[in-house]
Amino acid sequence: MTEHAAPIEIPDRYRYAVIPHIMVDDAVAAIDFYRRAFGAREDFRIDAPGGGILHAEITVGQSTLMLGDASVDEAEAASFAAPASLGGGTSVTLHVFVPDVDSLAERARAAGAEILQPPKDMFHGDRTVILKDPSGHLWVFLTHREDVSEEELRRRLAAAG
Repeated sequence: MTEHAAPIEIPDRYRYAVIPHIMVDDAVAAIDFYRRAFGAREDFRIDAPGGGILHAEITVGQSTLMLGDASVDEAEAASFAAPASLGGGTSVTLHVFVPDVDSLAERARAAGAEILQPPKDMFHGDRTVILKDPSGHLWVFLTHREDVSEEELRRRLAAAG
């Protein structure tokens, strides 16, 4: 029987979330873009022995994001892929709440993001922008404007439908 160390407390930034871990073709460039476009902070990185980034963590708003180079041997062995290698598509959209979605959208556009849906007020009570980063990942940034009850949400959806 294997002995396991006593569990230690989960760090706050991981405690109440599923942490996205995205793969990109150039993690250094992606981190630079996220700094310029989203005001991200790099928390740490582990360089791969043969070059590239094996693992990095950044903070966007209050959210942690993990990323790494898809071309690193360890990543390739686990079959991680960047969106470009999948024909440009992705099955994941990253949602982040921010204080001012309009200024973030402008900053992201200026840094090279493709705006897919300009900022607009949505039926669910949030002002929302949808964009694609240069690595091909889709992002939804939201500024919360109002609390909407489930009943009101259903009414708004029906009216829009």
